[in-house]
Amino acid sequence: GEGSTFRLRCSLLGHGQDVRGLTRGLFPEGSFVSVSRDRTARVWAPDGLNRGFTEMHCMSGHSNFVSCVCIIPPSDLYPRGLIATGGNDHNICIFTVDNSAPLYVLKGHKNTVCSLSSGKFGTLLSGSWDTTAKVWLNDRCMMTLQGHTAAIWAVKILPEQGLMLTGSADKTIKLWKAGRCERTFTGHEDCVRGLAILSEMEFLSCANDASVRRWQISGECLQVYYGHTNYIYSISVFPQCKDFVTTGEDRSLRIWKQGECAQTIRLPAQSVWCCCVLDNGDIVVGASDGIIRVFTESLERTASAEEIQAFENELAQASIDPKTGDLGDINADDLPGREHLKDPGTRDGQTRLIKDNGKVEAYQWSVSEGRWIKIGDVVGSSGATQQTSGKVLFEGKEYDYVFTIDVNENGPSYKLPYNITDDPWLTAYNFLQKNDLNPMFLDQVAKFIMDNTKGQTLLSTSNQFSDPFTGAGRYVPGSSSGSSAIPGADPFTGAGRYVPGSASNTVPPVGGVDPFTGMDAYQSAAAKVENIYFPKKDAVTFDQANPTQILGKLKELNGSAAEEHKLTEDDLITLEKLLSATCNTSTETPTAQQLQTLWRAVNWPEDIVFPALDILRLSVRHPTVNENFCSEKEHVQFIILLLKFLNPKGKQANQLLALRALCNCFVSHAGQKLMMEQRDEIMTQAIETKSGNNKNIHIALATLTLNYAVCLHKVNNVEGKAQCLSVISTVMEVVQDLEAIFRLLVALGTLISDDTNAVQLAKSLGVDSQIKKYASVSEPAKVKECCRFVLNLL
Repeated sequence: GEGSTFRLRCSLLGHGQDVRGLTRGLFPEGSFVSVSRDRTARVWAPDGLNRGFTEMHCMSGHSNFVSCVCIIPPSDLYPRGLIATGGNDHNICIFTVDNSAPLYVLKGHKNTVCSLSSGKFGTLLSGSWDTTAKVWLNDRCMMTLQGHTAAIWAVKILPEQGLMLTGSADKTIKLWKAGRCERTFTGHEDCVRGLAILSEMEFLSCANDASVRRWQISGECLQVYYGHTNYIYSISVFPQCKDFVTTGEDRSLRIWKQGECAQTIRLPAQSVWCCCVLDNGDIVVGASDGIIRVFTESLERTASAEEIQAFENELAQASIDPKTGDLGDINADDLPGREHLKDPGTRDGQTRLIKDNGKVEAYQWSVSEGRWIKIGDVVGSSGATQQTSGKVLFEGKEYDYVFTIDVNENGPSYKLPYNITDDPWLTAYNFLQKNDLNPMFLDQVAKFIMDNTKGQTLLSTSNQFSDPFTGAGRYVPGSSSGSSAIPGADPFTGAGRYVPGSASNTVPPVGGVDPFTGMDAYQSAAAKVENIYFPKKDAVTFDQANPTQILGKLKELNGSAAEEHKLTEDDLITLEKLLSATCNTSTETPTAQQLQTLWRAVNWPEDIVFPALDILRLSVRHPTVNENFCSEKEHVQFIILLLKFLNPKGKQANQLLALRALCNCFVSHAGQKLMMEQRDEIMTQAIETKSGNNKNIHIALATLTLNYAVCLHKVNNVEGKAQCLSVISTVMEVVQDLEAIFRLLVALGTLISDDTNAVQLAKSLGVDSQIKKYASVSEPAKVKECCRFVLNLL
């Protein structure tokens, strides 16, 4: 008993105001959950006896409208899953399936939470009007996705690869991996309102521009679907296929099959806010009249003739405001009478207006039933046209006017969109070209436009520089993003030349060698491989030094430095003393004067500063120096200086030494405290150095991440761990060098040791699939061994 047309299954009353969100439930089977402006969420279960649903229970916990809902899949702790709702009170409430009060409340957003999506391992993604999306794990916020410039109306998790999508009022969609924006999708011309996943590689979006777009994850827009005449609020996909349904502000639910709008169902409510598809293919919709309606293709589940008649009567009594533009141009004087309904329609969902006793009525053609169904009375249409109504949508764009032009009696009519900023003659010419019409009509059409717009024209006030012909942005010299990677070492090196950080401080392990220093550790031959890698307890530093070479380079560059930067002979001797004091060749303590001289040197211009930075890198390991630079008074300048050198456009030698100096700050308590306080800034800036493809920089970046992991393992800081995991995952993508990979693996192992939350987060970010390939590296063996230990935890 399957028809190919959707008909009403039932109407459900219960909510007192607009139904704003719907999602299919897991328990009981065939159920769904609705949320409303009336501040409640309700679970509806199919009743076995007839075609309806029963309200199982009502949940409340929000102090304002509830705007979205999603189901968190079952876990060992909650075998029936959980229900998450987001509201205008900025909160997210988490409910169990059978309790009307929240289990807990997630606070953190600064404005309405308007979209929710759940992933694996208990992760939840939320989108808010505060322009951010947040990733939650159980009851904690793990990371905040920042980058949109306006409200985030839609979010979706792509479960397999740990990817996340956000759609925003800034007209873009962003794809996030491990908390970082990987790609921005542009194409929509107004707020993006809904997202739906088709497969691991494709998704759909709908927007206020009245269009639906199908995208590839790789960034390409594959198709645009037009059909709605106003904002589209929600989109939902049928199980196991690419067909989908949409609802919007044009009072309709539309069913799309094979890329075409196959059926349009009008509803007696202006805003059809939300829809979801149940496992059996039935469609649930929620609207501004507070009523939930379910539609089905199944004949046995279809409502009785009386219920369908009641629904049609309700629809016929609805009043349609012509200002919304849902029905095209209306001029009451020109409308035909009731006899016009004797002619059949040409396609499903076609609308026809008639005038009966001075009243204008709207009808819609139903192909399956072969009849015109009344969809409402048009109010205030005594000759009113859309011209009084502000903007009109045509093919998803807003126009001041959309005229309907009949070129001859029997032929089709054509839509002519027009803005008062347009030239009437050019518009007329383009219209005739586009529709293959006789150019003789040019005068007529242009005159028609001028007559009907009363000659209103405006000067364009667009402040964007766009080419009037191609519409492309204007050429701005020097805006190209050409980046030139400078390899770490000069290809024309003379022997014995000092190159910062060129010596590798790693030795391949033999037996039980310490993986960082290469020192032997005692290990009996028969011992099985034990985890000597993590959790790492102490920071890893860069100690390799050649004071003579560093000082030689400093003197050489000082000779060519500008007068205001030149150091005196005394200054150079002072720095020599500082080096010997901090490289353990003398027992003296560094003095304040030595540090002042060093500070002057590290403020040299960036093309000559690197030997001074190297002295800083070595000195900061000394407790006195560490205390001086990282203490309360000095630290601001110190951090600003190092962050400045991390700019990926700057010199690679400076990036490298700044990263190493940051790593070496972790040796003392003062440095650790400062590094942890400034973690967000430092990590955000440091990760940018990954782009240079320089293995020494990658090793230093991995070491910095590892040192953060060591500190975070001691104090359980959830946001810190989340940021660190995000950095590990992002850097893993670009790094080739196995020493850097090894240090990232140790960092990962250290972060997730003894912390089930961190393990779940790592899995939800897809880190396990990222590192699998390193489990089979043959040399150095430490990479393979460490990787296997990490995979055991995941």
